[in-house]
Amino acid sequence: MQKMNDTYIFNKYFEMIPATSDELKHEVYKLRYQVYSTENGDKTGFNKFINHADGMEFDEYDLHSSHYLIRHRELGMYMATTRLILPDVNIREKLFPIEQHSQIDNVDLLKTMPRHNLAELSRFCISKEFRRRRIDQYLFANNDDSENLLAYEEKRSSSHLTLALFSCAIKMSAENNIHYWYAFMEPALIRVFSAFGIHFVEIGPLVDFYGMRRPCVIKVADLLDSVAKKDLNYWSMLTNSGQFRPR
Repeated sequence: MQKMNDTYIFNKYFEMIPATSDELKHEVYKLRYQVYSTENGDKTGFNKFINHADGMEFDEYDLHSSHYLIRHRELGMYMATTRLILPDVNIREKLFPIEQHSQIDNVDLLKTMPRHNLAELSRFCISKEFRRRRIDQYLFANNDDSENLLAYEEKRSSSHLTLALFSCAIKMSAENNIHYWYAFMEPALIRVFSAFGIHFVEIGPLVDFYGMRRPCVIKVADLLDSVAKKDLNYWSMLTNSGQFRPR
């Protein structure tokens, strides 16, 4: 059987939206509040640092970050978001969060990464509440065969939201001349991402930063090469069939 075109199917049900306006950025902050406080606050420790009064989660790095949202086309709801913290053009020496809150051992590797081409991937989140209460109800609303086929397609595309968020990050990287990413990674997520061919390089020991996480880096070009060797269908999703990728 011919493999389903995941890029086409994903784009059929979801769209990736750059959050460039204040209104869309507020949607980003509200979704992050939902995920980090309402759904996972006790586990991650984010509740200690979130201003609960306005129902939004944001910090000083959002002022020099690029943001994306993933929106369900039919329901018109946002279900995932991520950001890329860019170098602060106003404060060249400003440290990234990973540099402030972890011990970096592999300094020699960092010397090969020009700072103006380096960013930090963060606030990588998917709403569990949305998927559990809204998508499942929508998918299995009736038993018609044609609707069941659509439900299967959409459920399959929903399973690739992680890849879609990486796709957003790759698009942001292409738009901002970013070639390398920092990232704080939970050990379990490092293993999950490796299954897609995404291999982060560990550069320091575990640190308690909203849960136990390890400082990592990755070269975007290496990420894409590795994913292409693993599965060209994954590569197609990450680059939207080759339309965007850092040069």
